[in-house]
Amino acid sequence: MSEQRKSNRAPLDIFMNKYVAGVPYMTRAADISSEGVGLARLIEPSHAGKKVGLQFQLPGTDEVIYAEGEIVREWLSTQRKERNGIRFTLLTERHRRMIRDFVSRNAEQ
Repeated sequence: MSEQRKSNRAPLDIFMNKYVAGVPYMTRAADISSEGVGLARLIEPSHAGKKVGLQFQLPGTDEVIYAEGEIVREWLSTQRKERNGIRFTLLTERHRRMIRDFVSRNAEQ
């Protein structure tokens, strides 16, 4: 499989809210870039929709980031969707800048 990422990513091990059809579910982040975030599924129902809302705080900050995104990749394990790749579709420029700064400080080399 070819590498399709366009921007640097940084590891991110935090819990966040993932809104599916307006209902919040806890999820765990694995990594982040200014373009999107990788999430591990914890407890959430199966759903056909690809659009999600996200609410989280970056380590070392007090500001809550609100974003919307779409699921662009799913990793499966024994017929369960274990991880999602989310591409941000709605994010304020301020929050995108906060994420970009976080990634530049913490990107994997």
